[in-house]
Amino acid sequence: MSKTEHSLDNSTGERGESAASTSTSQTSKSGKRKPFPLSLLCLTIGAFAIGMTEFIIMGLLPNVATDLNVSIPQAGQLITGYALGVAVGAPILTVFTHKIPQKKLLVLLMCIFIIGNALSVIAPTYGLLISARILTAFAHGTFLGVGSIMATKLVPPDRRAGAVSVVLAGLTIANIIGVPFGTFIGQQLGWRSSFGAITILGIVSLLGIIRFIPVIPQGTPANLGQQFRNLIRPQVLLVLLIGAMGCGSLFAVFTYITPMLVDISGFAEKSVTWILVLFGFGVTLGNMVGGRLADWKLMPSLIVNFGILAVLLAALTLTLHNPVLAVITIFFWGVAAFGIMPGLQLRIMNMTREAPLLATTSSHSAFNLGNAAGAYLGGFAITHTGLISVPIYAAVIAALGLLGLLLSLFKQDKESSLEGADGIHPVSVH
Repeated sequence: MSKTEHSLDNSTGERGESAASTSTSQTSKSGKRKPFPLSLLCLTIGAFAIGMTEFIIMGLLPNVATDLNVSIPQAGQLITGYALGVAVGAPILTVFTHKIPQKKLLVLLMCIFIIGNALSVIAPTYGLLISARILTAFAHGTFLGVGSIMATKLVPPDRRAGAVSVVLAGLTIANIIGVPFGTFIGQQLGWRSSFGAITILGIVSLLGIIRFIPVIPQGTPANLGQQFRNLIRPQVLLVLLIGAMGCGSLFAVFTYITPMLVDISGFAEKSVTWILVLFGFGVTLGNMVGGRLADWKLMPSLIVNFGILAVLLAALTLTLHNPVLAVITIFFWGVAAFGIMPGLQLRIMNMTREAPLLATTSSHSAFNLGNAAGAYLGGFAITHTGLISVPIYAAVIAALGLLGLLLSLFKQDKESSLEGADGIHPVSVH
């Protein structure tokens, strides 16, 4: 980065620099932790808008299908197209933008997000709408990856996982507040108004990024060969696979949670909405607690969390038959399901310090592939062994993730004893 460019960015982000300087000392003289810097909120708002645009279409499918004269299954491809856009777009966009300074890249990604949602507002045809959705999805994984990396630079080392969890909290809060509110707007004012509201949120995040996110010197960016070599290391690929398993266990059940609660637990359909809101609160709590635990003891907390997740999913097979126990289990399942996310993201960043961007953004591709695979496996379970068996399949996936974590820890200990750290910093295991 040239001195002129650095000076220009400093003038536009003067306040952001101030936020960064205060964030470097998050502990007061009295020993109390100070709040996270305001700059993190800008990234959280961006993640919140991304969470809304990903999931809001599920509640608006009938409206979209009627307005654009397509069938419900065709409208459902708007969800599939978005997921594929995230899975494919994150690594591709990262490859083409890896030399751009991270603040400027965040601005570019949010501009892509805003344009994609604005096109969704005015899309006159189904083809243009699905194209706009895919364009929007391209910014999804890369923004969250860059945002997570930036978040760790805005706080002291002992609060890195907590900072990541604050950013990812935008996704979870979107499911509690954003999606229900956006769906209500779409049902009252038309589905296009929902994407209009998301566009406005994107603009708010963009202005916040420009104003408050500091310019942080990055040094010379790693070349693509180095980034790719970091990505295909067995340990990194193993953690990406573990993340996909965690998401797969979530979506295997979450995709079919409504028929489970209605057909097995006996809830009325209108009651399911409030149960899912409670689940969303569990998700948000798990995300925040998971970040704290990962800052404290990264690998032990991940291992225990995956074990609890597998047990809760297996228990859900029994508790679904009792409405009260079902709701309690679903809440704690939400806590455990998202408690693993900050730790997994931090684990990947710790293992790819020389070139973390491609690996971090690729994690969102892996997570979305896990989502799709989990939903498919849940459907397979329903077809062959019945609806009640779905949580058992999900529990097996979580248990495989636990075994993957134990293998990862074993391999790291072995490499450390033979070759020293071997590029893996001690901070990854507490």
